[in-house]
Amino acid sequence: MDFGVVLQTNPPASRTVQLAQLAEAHGFSHVWTFDSHLLWEEPYVVHSAILNATRRITVGPFVTNPATRDWTVTASVFATLNEMYGNRTICGIGRGDSAVRVTNGRPTSLKELRESIHVIRELANSRAVEYNGATLQFPWSRGSSLDVWVAAYGPLALRLAGEVGDGFILQLADPDIAEWMIRVVKDAAAAAGRDPESIAFCVAAPMYIGTDPGHMRDQCRWFGGMVGNHVADIVAKYGAQGGVPAALTDYIAGREGYDYNSHGKSGNDHVDFVPDEIVDRFCVLGTAEEHIAKLERLRELGVTQFAGYLQHDNKEETMRVYGETVIPALSAHITAKR
Repeated sequence: MDFGVVLQTNPPASRTVQLAQLAEAHGFSHVWTFDSHLLWEEPYVVHSAILNATRRITVGPFVTNPATRDWTVTASVFATLNEMYGNRTICGIGRGDSAVRVTNGRPTSLKELRESIHVIRELANSRAVEYNGATLQFPWSRGSSLDVWVAAYGPLALRLAGEVGDGFILQLADPDIAEWMIRVVKDAAAAAGRDPESIAFCVAAPMYIGTDPGHMRDQCRWFGGMVGNHVADIVAKYGAQGGVPAALTDYIAGREGYDYNSHGKSGNDHVDFVPDEIVDRFCVLGTAEEHIAKLERLRELGVTQFAGYLQHDNKEETMRVYGETVIPALSAHITAKR
C-alpha cells in the first residue's frame, strides 16, 4: 500500500511546500492538493514549487474537473511539469464540486468526464488525440507519462472509473462501503475487457493520530459534510434506495445546505448533522495501532493507496507517527505475507 497526504493550497504557499517536504521525509509517496481556484491558491503553480523542493514525491490534484479549464490546458500543465521534473505527476479528476459550484455552475456530465479523461491522458502521455474535430499533439512533449484516477460515488460514475480510469478514488474510509464500490469498479472493468487488478484503488479520508475521540471527531467532522454534499447529488438522482449503501445515504436526512466558504475546514459550523458514528466510519482516527488495523482491513479489500487529509490541528505529529510506525508496520506486514 502506498501513502499520500491531501493538502489545501492555503497561503502562504511556502507552508504547503514545507508540508510536502515533510511528507516525503516521512515516507509518503504522493502529495495531493484540493483544486478549487477561488477558494484556495492555484494548485498547479504550487505543484511546481513542491516538485522543485522534493526529489521523489508524486504530485497531483485531488481532484480537478473538466469544467474550469480547457482540457488541453490541463494536459499541457502535466506534460510541462513532467518535462521539468521527471514523470512525477498524477491526475485525479471528477465531475466537479467546489470549483464549479462557487461560480453557480454545475458538475459536468459523465459523457464530458469520459471524453476529458481521454483527451488529457493522451496528450499528457505525448500522444496524438482527436479534439474538437482536429488531431492534436504537443510537438515539444517526449516521453511524458500520466495516470488519470477517477473520483466517484454513484453507480454510473463508478462504472466509468472501471471502464476508463487508471485508478479509482474513494473519498471515505468505511470498509463496508469501500468493499461495495471496489466491487462495482472491478466488475465494470472486467465487463469492458480490462484487467480489474490493473486499476489502482485509492481510499482518502482525514487521518488524525490522537487519544481524544471528541476532539478528533470535531476536527474531522467537516469531512462528513463534504461527503454528504456528493451523496445528496446521488440521492437526488437515484433516490435513497438507488443502489447506494444505506450507510452512505441515511445520515444526510438532516442536511440543510452547504456553505463552500467553509469547504474542507475543521470547525465547520454547518456540519452538525454529521453524527459521531459517521465521522468514525468515514475517517481514520485514534492511536497508531487503530490506524494500522483499519488500513490493513482496507488493504485486504484491494486498496492500493491511502491518502490522508490533513485539514486539522495535528498535521506534523500525524505525519511523524505514520512515518515512524504506521507505514513501516503495513510495509512489514506485506513483506511478511510474500
